Amino acid sequence: MTPPLAVLLPFYNAAPTLAETLDSILAQTFKDFILIAVNDGSTDNSCEIMHEYIKRDQRIELLQIEHQGVVGAMNHALEQCTAPICARMDADDIMAPERLQKQWEYLQANPEIDLVGSCVRLFPEEIVQDGFNEYIRWQNSCITPRQIADNIYVELPIANPSICFRRDVVQEVGGYRDGDFPEDYELLLRLHQHGHQMAKLPEVLLHWRDSDSRLTRTDERYSRTAFDRIRAAYLASDPRLQQGRPLAYWSAGRVTRKRTAYLIGYGHSPHVWIDIDPGKIGKVYEGAEVVAPKWLEQEEKPFVLSYVSNHGAQALIASDLESRGYRNGIDYLIVG
Repeated sequence: MTPPLAVLLPFYNAAPTLAETLDSILAQTFKDFILIAVNDGSTDNSCEIMHEYIKRDQRIELLQIEHQGVVGAMNHALEQCTAPICARMDADDIMAPERLQKQWEYLQANPEIDLVGSCVRLFPEEIVQDGFNEYIRWQNSCITPRQIADNIYVELPIANPSICFRRDVVQEVGGYRDGDFPEDYELLLRLHQHGHQMAKLPEVLLHWRDSDSRLTRTDERYSRTAFDRIRAAYLASDPRLQQGRPLAYWSAGRVTRKRTAYLIGYGHSPHVWIDIDPGKIGKVYEGAEVVAPKWLEQEEKPFVLSYVSNHGAQALIASDLESRGYRNGIDYLIVG
């Protein structure tokens, strides 16, 4: 009989951390699952470690493929999987013992939700930089489906190895896609585009390992430019930008304007730029004038896209907009 849940674990040369990850998976309080591990062409002794665990636990199924990368490995796991619910996991992270139980129960109790993540904790703490800590603080504050939807264009709102999803939904939208973009963020953007609701459990159920060798630090697909490109591609087709309302881009700095160029390239030109710098007021970029925030106090509201990237500044801008009667997700969006 097919277990109701599958843990999908792609791995490549993961010998230093694999055992710790496997221990955390096999120690779950939820027992009725299969672990589909995909060896993505490892050249170290990862497979030997995996075979030792297979001898002790029959819930592990090992698939072997030539090295394709995480997208190919994940899609291969999805193709072989028959469980209705799938939990994503990386070979260097650690599950809290109750993770699968709580995510399973949440999806059973909330049939309208197709993907649920959890809050995460970064480790080892001594190497985690302040910027990454601030990102996790922000990410862990995006809990409800509304919060995730309203913040989907800021940054990745759910840590990929924390997600648990309905397999048929992810397969229906095309699984993971390969390209010059972060595959985890692209999948969430695509699910959002198709109207699928996502949520997060408000507790730490995944310990997310940081290291200098993380793909997010070493691969161009996870660069700031790659995030800006894929974000703009999905934001350009968002129904809220198709209403005919004039667009106000908040922040007219040179770096910000460079990032807005991707969205402008899809035909979403600014009506005005908003900036608090008196030295920029009255200047013209892309055919649009720079104006002060007070300009927003008019009867017919424009739609505002705030491109300020600092999380602290984003909160201040959101507060300013709310004080002027603008509603997040309806009259404005924060863009990372």
